Amino acid sequence: MSELDPKLTFESFVVGPANRLASAAARRAADSPGTSYNPLFLYSASGLGKTHILTAIAHKSATAGEKLKVEYMALEEYLDRLEGSLQMGDGEKSVYRDLDILLLDDVQFLTGQPEAQEMLLKTLDQLSASGGQIVLASDRPPADINGLDARLLSRFSGGLIVDLGAPEYETRVAIIRKKAEERGQTLEEGVAEAVARAPLKNVRELGGVLNKIFATQDLEDRRVSIDEVGALMQAQDKAAALSSGSNEFGSFLDDLATTVAVAVEKKEEPWRKALREAIETADRQGFSTLRLDALLDSASEPKGWDKAIESFKADLQRLHEIDNELGRLGNPWPEAAQGVLEDPDRLDEAEALLTSVRERQRPFPGLADGPQLHDLDGFESIALKAAAQLVGAEKPEYNPLYLWSADEALAKTLLGAVGRTYREAYPDLSMAVSSVPLFASDFIRALGEGVAGAWRERWWTVDLLLIHGIQELVETERAQDEFFHLFEALRRRGARMMFVADRAPSSIGEIDDRLRSRFEGGLVLELSTGDAGPFELVEAAQAEVRDDTIFVPALDDEAPERGELKKGATRPQPAAIEVAQGGATWFPGPENAVIHWPRFEELLIEELD
Repeated sequence: MSELDPKLTFESFVVGPANRLASAAARRAADSPGTSYNPLFLYSASGLGKTHILTAIAHKSATAGEKLKVEYMALEEYLDRLEGSLQMGDGEKSVYRDLDILLLDDVQFLTGQPEAQEMLLKTLDQLSASGGQIVLASDRPPADINGLDARLLSRFSGGLIVDLGAPEYETRVAIIRKKAEERGQTLEEGVAEAVARAPLKNVRELGGVLNKIFATQDLEDRRVSIDEVGALMQAQDKAAALSSGSNEFGSFLDDLATTVAVAVEKKEEPWRKALREAIETADRQGFSTLRLDALLDSASEPKGWDKAIESFKADLQRLHEIDNELGRLGNPWPEAAQGVLEDPDRLDEAEALLTSVRERQRPFPGLADGPQLHDLDGFESIALKAAAQLVGAEKPEYNPLYLWSADEALAKTLLGAVGRTYREAYPDLSMAVSSVPLFASDFIRALGEGVAGAWRERWWTVDLLLIHGIQELVETERAQDEFFHLFEALRRRGARMMFVADRAPSSIGEIDDRLRSRFEGGLVLELSTGDAGPFELVEAAQAEVRDDTIFVPALDDEAPERGELKKGATRPQPAAIEVAQGGATWFPGPENAVIHWPRFEELLIEELD
């Protein structure tokens, strides 16, 4: 690997609007090689930081906890090594086969070298197949490299192509101060700002001016004043002009002349001035200005330039609003926002991201106040014990818990108590309470709004899933398949699940056999009116269990006197158990503790205890 400059690290790289995306992508490539942005193609004019970023990736990879095999070299060195390997009869694979990261600089020299392009294509395919990361740098985008093989262009386009622009004023000031700090130099007030205001187009030119200032301060043992900056820069310009035909400096002088001409406001056309001011404002805020740059480059006044500026500013304002809203919501996908929130031409993507985040953070239907499991202690029931174990055990043995009753309201009451108990015990954990029809309609809504991915992540990350009306799955088609995948996702995470229906899984008609087997793989219990105990009066009082909330309303004081109990039920005894939440009063009879499941009951209670 080429010898690395120890100073060129991510810590010493000054990030600004012109290089923020490139820096972020490079850090990602160094942190997680081969997982995204592969290959990563960086391009810019000379002196804007490509080599710095490549070296920083190599440094960061070398210091990673997991020892990574990294190679960093210029294209010519890469080709020389491959040619030597071929001459030795080793082939290309033996050279780069085991690399974790390959860093190649000066890729523009592929021009006119079809054999070299063929060798690079093989290397890219080998590294991609093995999970290796490839980062390339060039002084121009892939499409501008003459004679580039279409297959290589396709490979580059399949990754991420990022340009590094010239640093704007604020970034230049930060670079100057950073370099002074690295050299142990102290600058007089205003010197950094004066140098930054010069129309230098790359960091190397900036470094040359600073070297002159630092040398003067070292040799003369004094600080350069702000009044001397102009003279020192003029001397630097003359020295560069006398050097051997530097195209870079000739370009610099052209840019300087252009900048000076534009600075004369009385000669600047109003439309050009308005565009330039809008571009400078947006650039300082870190936004991409490509839309207005194209208009500013027009030889004559572009049609509708004023409306274009208004539209551009409106898009920037909307990006500000989206950014603030994402911050308020707590964006779960910060990587997706990188670059999008700085580019008004990607406003549609930003809107889609916000819509997805809103969907991901959408609350589930609420659970109204009512009894918890401990309020039902007077009712000895296998279902009650299984429900308590589902909520309280570190790893519930009976998961999922499937309760069914010919009168589904009885099982819904216990489901609501499970939810309230869980909510109080684990307020920081997530819980979803819903019915099958609501689940299906919610899925259809998400499909229509184009947020199915965020919808799935919202459902798939809950810690407790409580669903009633399971028998209604037969009325759904695609939602039934989604429910199966939800079940599997929660099972893999170890989430808790409880389902309620009006019949056993085996009695549900046209339901996916995969779902049926998974229901039966948990604990399936039947609740009957004879076993339900206090649930009898809930039913007799016509307890309301809504789809959007599940709750037990207060019973009428006269309900026990109305004789509305089901046929065969026992009349309540005078001693009543008061349920504080929900205001219900239950009157358990002496038979309520009897479970009519001989032998099986004893085994199950023993395990639950």
